[in-house]
Amino acid sequence: MIDVLVIGGGLLGRALALASKKNFVTALTYNTNPFEIDGCETHYMDITKSVDLIRRLKPNYIVLTAAMTNVDQCEVDHEGAWKANAIGPKNVASAAKDIGSKLIYVSTDYVFDGKQGMYREGDLTMPINYYGESKLAGERFVQEICQNFVIARTSVLYGWNPARQNFVTWVVDEMRKGNRINIINDQYISPTLSSNLADMILCLRDQTGIFHASGKERINRYDFSLKIARVFGLDESLANPITSDKLTWKARRPVDSSLDTSLVSRLSKPLNVEEGLLAMVEQGDEAK
Repeated sequence: MIDVLVIGGGLLGRALALASKKNFVTALTYNTNPFEIDGCETHYMDITKSVDLIRRLKPNYIVLTAAMTNVDQCEVDHEGAWKANAIGPKNVASAAKDIGSKLIYVSTDYVFDGKQGMYREGDLTMPINYYGESKLAGERFVQEICQNFVIARTSVLYGWNPARQNFVTWVVDEMRKGNRINIINDQYISPTLSSNLADMILCLRDQTGIFHASGKERINRYDFSLKIARVFGLDESLANPITSDKLTWKARRPVDSSLDTSLVSRLSKPLNVEEGLLAMVEQGDEAK
């Protein structure tokens, strides 16, 4: 019997599997990149095509982390984004309903337009790019199909990941090489350590509804990069502040998509930026 099925083997999926296996029988799925985690079953599954594996395993809890998260790619490949971020969650929700499993769907701060910041769970959703639109559609499918669900919205995930860089690992790598980097100072976010989000999600397993599960601090990306430099002992003068109009994004970004974490804080402890970065340092530099 599987207690927790984690769908998606990216940064969050791996962190979830590592946290979950301490107390639960845990299985993990991947799509394009096979890998193994000691103590976990690992299976191939493409949620856009078949979710029969879910019906066979009959887990008590399903955590859906798999998604197309490249915002610009979603803007040019609507079909792919819709399949991954809307149809995939719809398929998983149907399977969860059929077998009576709890579904925890990981969504995004990009369901908001960014005009307000520090968004609460009940605030109006109004995405301004196709990534946000497709993820919001996934949320709606989950809510329509499942009664037993949690939607966990998060923001700018970071942590050690041998397979793919994120904002923090990119900043660290570039600064260690002595490279100057341009960082925007007019976009506000709530950076989230992957292992901290994993802990929050596991604490939400017996709740129902929408929760904002992110880091608790609102910060712009440039100031975030300065804190990264300080915690990792790097030269913060290598970060050069610029405004977002200097970049050639295909998709618009919300100016301030920061999230209010008051609700999830009743159950778990979202970390601020310094706490998250210090925890990342303690976890060990797997990139070396």
